[in-house]
Amino acid sequence: MGDIVNLNRARKDRAKAEARARAATNRVAHGRTKAEKQAAAKTRERAEKHLDGQKLED
Repeated sequence: MGDIVNLNRARKDRAKAEARARAATNRVAHGRTKAEKQAAAKTRERAEKHLDGQKLED
């Protein structure tokens, strides 16, 4: 026979795992210094300007 599984415990364990994954994602997104955020914004703006300059007009 199979192992006995407490469904409440399994549900709580799954929720904790999802919360840990979400926390890890947030740490990456929000755990940067001001200088790193500004550098990323400047890089993103530069890339957008480059792409806009490559557009062909009708």
